[in-house]
Formats: sequence, structure tokens, C-alpha cells
Amino acid sequence: MTPLPLIAYRLATRALEPLAPRLLDARARRGKEDPVRVDERMGFTRTERPDGDLIWLHGVSVGESLSLLPVVERFVKARPDLTVLVTSGTVTSAQVLAERLPAGVIQQYAPVDAPGVVARFLDHWRPSLAVFVESELWPNLLLEAHRRGVKLALVSARLTEKTVQGWARFPASARAVTGTFDLVMPQDATSARRLEAMGARIDGLVNLKLSGEALPHDPAAFSRLSAAIGDRPVVVAASTHEGEEIAIVRALDGPGDRICLILAPRHPERGPHIAQGLAREGYAFAMRSRGETIGPDTDIYLADTLNEMGLFLRLADVVIMGGSFAPALGLPPVGGHNPLEPARLGRPAIMGPDASNWAPVTAALSSAGGLALVQAPSDLAGAIAPLLADPAAAKAMGERARRAAAEAGGGLERLWAALLPLTPPPARAGR
Repeated sequence: MTPLPLIAYRLATRALEPLAPRLLDARARRGKEDPVRVDERMGFTRTERPDGDLIWLHGVSVGESLSLLPVVERFVKARPDLTVLVTSGTVTSAQVLAERLPAGVIQQYAPVDAPGVVARFLDHWRPSLAVFVESELWPNLLLEAHRRGVKLALVSARLTEKTVQGWARFPASARAVTGTFDLVMPQDATSARRLEAMGARIDGLVNLKLSGEALPHDPAAFSRLSAAIGDRPVVVAASTHEGEEIAIVRALDGPGDRICLILAPRHPERGPHIAQGLAREGYAFAMRSRGETIGPDTDIYLADTLNEMGLFLRLADVVIMGGSFAPALGLPPVGGHNPLEPARLGRPAIMGPDASNWAPVTAALSSAGGLALVQAPSDLAGAIAPLLADPAAAKAMGERARRAAAEAGGGLERLWAALLPLTPPPARAGR
């Protein structure tokens, strides 16, 4: 029997469903939705469903969507008889997926969690298996998909304490929603305990953000930038946030005039704002979004473009991981960003004091000698100078990082083994 709070949720979302197009159009005007494809959020699509079995994978934003790519690629290679559908919930994630998904994979926006929309989406796509990454708990979608016999998996799940406290007010509803999943694999022990408290059966741990290949790049762009930089050592400040760029630039004024510093902000749309700050400080810089090139007098290259981090990391002699210095600057914490990205490319990296989102990975890389930890931007010059002065030591540090990253990424095989029993069997020849 469906718990009363879930019945109330279904009735409320059904009543509000007629307002959804208007709300989505308003979001589209603010750049939060794709105006050309906003109907997909209502379960409409111009894409025909191919015959045969279909597997649906979902990641809400950029990080979650990218973490799905190794699973998508495994399905494409191992089961070419299946159609693979990938959905996401943000404009940026859709743009990234459009560039990174293998040929033949269908990309759509995820439907909003309203009864009519969910039914329309499921009627059209008829998935045999749906795989959700991280913390997607949509009651209407999950309950309806379960009712229709769709196999459901929640993988690399990460739940905050706030989310658990919200569901704690409705324990029967929490059990009903988590009970729809045939497979639950949280990304850490803390999330496992939280999901168990909600009634979920845990089938093991997997963190998809630890799996995957090195970020891709454009070889022609690499050749052009490498030629423009010449023999200058390159330091890349990757995935930086507000306040970090200027602090890093000031900190690296000392190690030598020949350094080429590449600033690759986490949110490229901040490029003009960062440029204003650099201009006030008197630095000579070039902006990639404007098509400007690196010249002999360029101090800083502002890499304010999307989905090119693989290019910039390959240019680096040393990488500074952004999102990790906020507490040292008196700013709200960010939690750091994925240090496996430079590690997979064999690049030595330096991280600030706040790596809370990546604590186990940071600890593994640091203990392996592939990642250096500093307390503040003012410590960066002292950490970077020896690596630039001794390329052999920098290379050895990068190699240690690469080996540690390979050891951390073994979860994909465990996940694949767990998904296989939920996957439709291959169609027999002649069927």
C-alpha cells in the first residue's frame, strides 16, 4: 500500500503539472533550460525509439553525467544489441554529453517528476533497466517505473545528512522509494549508512568518479598551444573558484618570469570577471574564449572555455587543483575538485587545505607521493619551484599519481558485474 505522503506528493505534482511549461519557459529565458529542447523536460521528444531493448542512464549535472561515461562505453562495446539512452538535467551537462557520448547513444533531457510527464516519458522509451547516479530519488518516476517492471539501479550514490533528515519525517515513504531499487551501490560508507537508515538494501560500494579514462583533448589544439608556449614551464590552475585566481597569480609572481600560468576556472562564464581582476592587477593575459593566442609577453592564459580541461592538463608541468583554497582565503568552502584528472595523465598536482569532497582520493594520492598538500596560496611558490627545477622529480611524482589513480579506479568492474543480472539477455539470432 502506498504511504499517504507519497499519495499526497503525487496529487500535488499532478495539480501543479499544468504550470510546469510556464515555469520551464521562465527558466529557459534565464538560461537554465534549453529553449529549443525544453519540451523534452515534459516528456515529449522528436527522437524515435529504436526497436529492441533499451538501457537508460541518468546523471543530473556535469560531474554525474561524466562519471557515467565509462558505464555507457562498456554497454556500447559489450552489448551493441542494446539501445543506450542518457539523460541529464542541466544545459551544461547536455552540452558536454553531446560532445563526449559514443556514436549511436541517444541523449535527452530528463523529465520533470510529474505523473503525466513520467508516464509519457516511460511510454515512449520503455527502458528495461534504468541506472541513476548519485542521489536522484524522484518518487513519481521511481514508483511508476517499478510498477511497470523496469529494473532500477542507484549507483555511486551520495546522500547528504540534510536529505536523510528530510526523508526521516516520512519513514514509510522513504522505504517505499528506496525499495524500488534492485541494486543500490553507494559511493562511500557514510552514504551507505544513510541509505540503510532510509530502508535501502546495500549491495556494495562504488564511486564512479574514481573510474574512467583520462580526459580527452584535441591534438591539433595541443600542438598550436604547445608551439605558442615554447620552452616555458607551464602551471595549470584547474577548476578554480572566485577569489582563487588572483590569489594564485599573486603567489606565483616569485618563481620566475618564464612561467606560463593557465587559469582554467570551474565556471568558464566567469571569464570576463576574472579578466577584469587581472587587468586591474596589471597582468598581461590572453583569453581563449576571444580566440587570443599566447605571445612572448603573455603572463597568463585565461582558459575560459568548456570541456577542454584534458587539453590544458596535458600542457601542464605542474597542476594546482582549485576549489581547495577557499577557507584559507576566508571564503565559503567548496570541497575541492577531482585530483584524479591530472593523476590519470601523470601530472604532479598540488592541492589546498579543503579537499573534503575528495578526502579518500586525496589521502591515497598523497600517501603514494603523487599529490602535494599546502595550507594556503602563499605556499604554492615553495611547492612548485622544486618541481620546475627538477623535471625528473616532477615526472616521478606524476608517475606515482598515475599508478595510484589506476588502483583507485577498480570499481567499474564491480559495478558491471552487478548490473549484468539486471540487463536484458542478448536477443537470439533470428528473433
